[in-house]
Amino acid sequence: MAMGIQRLKNGLLSLFLKSNCPLCDRPTETEVCEYCYRQLQRCQLKNPSQFWEGELPILVWGNYGGTLKRAIAALKYDNHPQLARPLGFWLGEAWLNSAVAKTVKKLTVVPIPLHPSKQQKRGFNQAELIAQTFSQFTGYKHQPYGLERVIETEAQFNLSVQERSKNLADAFALGKPFRRHPPTSPVLILDDIYTTGATVKSATKILQQQGIEVYGVVAIARPLGRV
Repeated sequence: MAMGIQRLKNGLLSLFLKSNCPLCDRPTETEVCEYCYRQLQRCQLKNPSQFWEGELPILVWGNYGGTLKRAIAALKYDNHPQLARPLGFWLGEAWLNSAVAKTVKKLTVVPIPLHPSKQQKRGFNQAELIAQTFSQFTGYKHQPYGLERVIETEAQFNLSVQERSKNLADAFALGKPFRRHPPTSPVLILDDIYTTGATVKSATKILQQQGIEVYGVVAIARPLGRV
């Protein structure tokens, strides 16, 4: 009798936990179904650290297209914050498997912030959620308020390279935690999509002006043919 009741409870719990995949609407007990998981894995770059060079090196997990593009859009615009967990995990895994991670022991992960009005409307900052899982996986310190976005900028996707840089001029400021206690370890900036680099370059400039070392950038995706 007791075993039957327990079995019934387990069945109800399993039913309760089941949901539909936010990318294809198939039933799933995880953030995405097995089919979409395989499709997402096909978006991963063979060498995520191939762009780790120059003044602002970057590690990118995958190509911004197909299922990965849909996943990021679902995360940001369709209210599926749970998608940040696997994305942050995969980015952290790629980072720790790269050679660049072995040259440094301590880093402070700082996500690119949203303007307060946009974050209030969306309900969360996708870069912050990804950074949270990334930091948990890598063991790095996570400082979600290291930067502040003080100007609500125009959407970047319709702008040229020059317009993007101008649009982001003075958009960021040092956050209160860093104003009070600057980080003792280099900063690793995290963003969801790296396109022309205008956003992370603007953020890097603010940090460096205050004497804070920026080790590099990590991002989930980049458009094909960019960087």
